[in-house]
Formats: sequence, C-alpha cells, structure tokens
Amino acid sequence: MTCGRCGSSDPCTPTVYVVDDDKAMRHSLAFLLKSMGHPVECFPSAEAFLLAPVREGPGCLVLDIRMPGMSGLDLQSALDRLGSTLGIVFISGHGDIPMVVRAMRQGAVDFLEKPFNDQRLLDLVTEALRRGAAACGTARVNRRLAERFDRLTLREREVMALVIQGRANKMIAHELGISMKTVEVHRARVMEKMAADSVADLTRMQMTLQGKP
Repeated sequence: MTCGRCGSSDPCTPTVYVVDDDKAMRHSLAFLLKSMGHPVECFPSAEAFLLAPVREGPGCLVLDIRMPGMSGLDLQSALDRLGSTLGIVFISGHGDIPMVVRAMRQGAVDFLEKPFNDQRLLDLVTEALRRGAAACGTARVNRRLAERFDRLTLREREVMALVIQGRANKMIAHELGISMKTVEVHRARVMEKMAADSVADLTRMQMTLQGKP
C-alpha cells in the first residue's frame, strides 16, 4: 500500500484534527489523543481549519458541532464538496436529533455528547481513521485512473467506448471510417495506457470514471 499524501511505498501516519472553540476541550482532547500516539493538530474554528494547508493524506476530524460562525455541520458539508476523505467524529454539549441525523447521513462516523467516555472517543477515532484510510486509498486509485484516461487521444477514447459496447474491430473500423489495422493499433494503445488486462477490466474502469458503483 502506498501513501496518498506522498506516494511512498510506506503509508504516512494519519493525523487527528481537533476543531473546537473551547480552548480547554482542545487541550484535553489533544493530550488524550497524543497519549495514544496520534499526531494531533488543533483549530479554534471551522474557518481556521479551512484556511490551513490542504490535507491529502489519511486522517480523521474530531469536530464540535456548535461553534460561533461556521458550524461543524457546515464544515462537514464544505469538506464533502472539496472531496475530503477525512473520517469525522462529532462532539457536542447541545446535540439534537435533526443535527445527529444530518451528520450521520453525510457520513459521520458517530456523534458523542459532552461529557463523553474517553475510551469511547478513542474507539471512534480508530474507526474514523480506518474509514479515512480506506477512502483515501479509493480516491488515490480513482485519481490515477482519471490521469490515465486524460492521456488518451480523442480517437482512442472513441475506440475505447466502442470496445466497451462489445463491438468487434471490423464494426469499429466501419463506424469510425478507419482501417481495421488502425483500430487494432488504437485498441492496443488504449489497453496499454489504461493498464487494462481485459475488456471486462476496461469496462469496470469506465464505470468508475462515470462514478457508478
């Protein structure tokens, strides 16, 4: 497994980000998480978190749901739009059912009410990191797949689309108005550039590119 952040053969150590407007809570959470060996970065607001450098590697976010200015739910939505792979654990002293439902529907790992059990939080952080790492790996694969597709010429993309539809080389040649030999060359280049072993493999790649499960 390679790291989504730097591309090395060894995965980077994931970071836990704490976003809470309560300074004492930030310090308490940082102490707890660091005691378990987690690298931790703390932020006093959602805005401060968004202004920090872009994070591309695996990690998770321990996020207060109610804060002055941008709320935790708003930050979750913003990160979703940005394609973030961070797993999120919400914490709050004033949670209500609609907020919990919205947070969970948007992919949060769980929602803890203050005060909470330290071990429960650590367990959820572990799960959030697991999900974040999995999502980071998937995003990396999809990004590389898109880069391969971008290297195809327009004609190669046309041939790829027809190959996936199950057309034989002769039919592709007729439809595109080119020779069978040219189709064979384009087809071979498509398979090579996309690193596909078969038509079925190429079809799965196309479905991924189109965002289909």
